[in-house]
Amino acid sequence: MVVLNKIYTRTGDKGETALGNGARVAKFSPRVAAYGTVDETNATVGLARLHATGEMDAGLARIQNDLFDLGADLCRPEMSKDGEAGYPVLRMIPSQVERLEAEIDAMNAPLAPLRSFILPGGTALAAQLHLCRTVSRRAERLTVELATVEEVNEAAVRYLNRLSDWFFVAARVANEGGDVLWVPGANR
Repeated sequence: MVVLNKIYTRTGDKGETALGNGARVAKFSPRVAAYGTVDETNATVGLARLHATGEMDAGLARIQNDLFDLGADLCRPEMSKDGEAGYPVLRMIPSQVERLEAEIDAMNAPLAPLRSFILPGGTALAAQLHLCRTVSRRAERLTVELATVEEVNEAAVRYLNRLSDWFFVAARVANEGGDVLWVPGANR
């Protein structure tokens, strides 16, 4: 277990931060932007949990833990050097993606088929889940962009892609069939 007795270190005062392998990079680097947005996603999930109960809250708690795993994965470049770390390196694994898929399928099964686009809103929980969805989509875009210039775990990208789908379906569940539907040209 890591013990954090001192919260500030002053090591980032010149605009750099340390990655999981000890390398120092600019705080605006693509890798830091990707895992920083994963952290932002996690914060939005925390807000959603204020409105969630039961299995929805349990699912969001699992996702929060997964997002810490994902951040740990993304903050450590060079997967090929994981064996040199001297400790087990935490990486996203396919079963985390598969769990999301199973949960999406279970939540979606009783819902009516969509015949319109949905506007973010409805219940407080649904609105918050739509925010989670959009922030997780940004995390996905940044991670995919990172993967064009550096090695990124494929399971991490797949997880982010499924995660936004999970939030979408969960928002529909939270609205209990009362989705806020888009009406094209409604204000013309």
